Amino acid sequence: MRAIVLAGGQGTRLKPVTGGLPKPLVPLLGRPLLEHILLLLKEHGVSQVCLALHYRPEDIISALGDGSRLGMQLRYRVERAELGTAGAVRNCSEMLDGDDTLVICGDAACDLDLTALCRAHRESGAAVTLALHREREPLRYGLTVTDREGRIRAFIEKPRWDQVVSDMVNTGIYVLSPRAIRAIPEGRPCDFARDLFPKLLQQGERLQGVPLEGYWCDVGTPRSYYQCCVDALDGKLRLDPGEAFRAASLRTAATEPSQEDDATLRLEVPCRDRAGLMGTLSRWMLELPADYSDGIRLQDPRYALRIAPLAERSAIQITVNAQDAEFARRLAFSARDLIRVLEG
Repeated sequence: MRAIVLAGGQGTRLKPVTGGLPKPLVPLLGRPLLEHILLLLKEHGVSQVCLALHYRPEDIISALGDGSRLGMQLRYRVERAELGTAGAVRNCSEMLDGDDTLVICGDAACDLDLTALCRAHRESGAAVTLALHREREPLRYGLTVTDREGRIRAFIEKPRWDQVVSDMVNTGIYVLSPRAIRAIPEGRPCDFARDLFPKLLQQGERLQGVPLEGYWCDVGTPRSYYQCCVDALDGKLRLDPGEAFRAASLRTAATEPSQEDDATLRLEVPCRDRAGLMGTLSRWMLELPADYSDGIRLQDPRYALRIAPLAERSAIQITVNAQDAEFARRLAFSARDLIRVLEG
């Protein structure tokens, strides 16, 4: 099976973190989000991928190349005008082989069982099979209503609380049959949830919903990005860290991290404008339960994180206290990566 990765969005709500960087290239444990998705596809036997691009495509192409570094074959289609989620897939259809196609977003973080999703699709004979995930706070997502056989009966896009009738959300991960792809209009905008899926339901096609266990997060806001980083460090999200992130000898441009004891770690990140960078960080963390009385502080029972500028030189100091020394090290390096992205 081949896959199409949707990686064309700007990620407007995440701009305080990404700046001009395409959202799929935001780092998570030393790798871009998009690279984690490609490695997940490879883990489940998919090595040929077409990436649908729109916003700053040259950045993504430069970062990934032909895919040989990952042991994959990557091809690209660039949309000059936005075609929507389904329209982007149709735009890549000439690169497919006429078989079922896996579609996944390049700006989500997940470790779901894609093999189980593809197997369920083959067994059901559905036009489309959707990966579903349980969410306690589903207002940001599209809800699905399924019958006892898993057949989807209704979609509810981004509901209010008085419209919530299910906790199963649409993850944006689909397996499409060739007939579903043919139903997408060519050369004009079309969205899966808003346009294509209602059309297929009206035509009597079977749309199957498959609840998948595991971790899934739509990294759409600074809050969700922060939580995703913590979850990855905490092992709730199973990811393969990049080599640079794994290396114990990581350096900043000026200093090595200094470890005071088994649970405290300090790291310095040189910068051009301490106050400007701290202002950007403060705005980014307004969504989070941060304390601004002494630098920027974030704390929960597992860790305490402090980010503050140094007085004697243009640098930001990261201090992490955690019960686990390895967790402290990883959290410090994640904060460092975030600061480097914001620094530009």
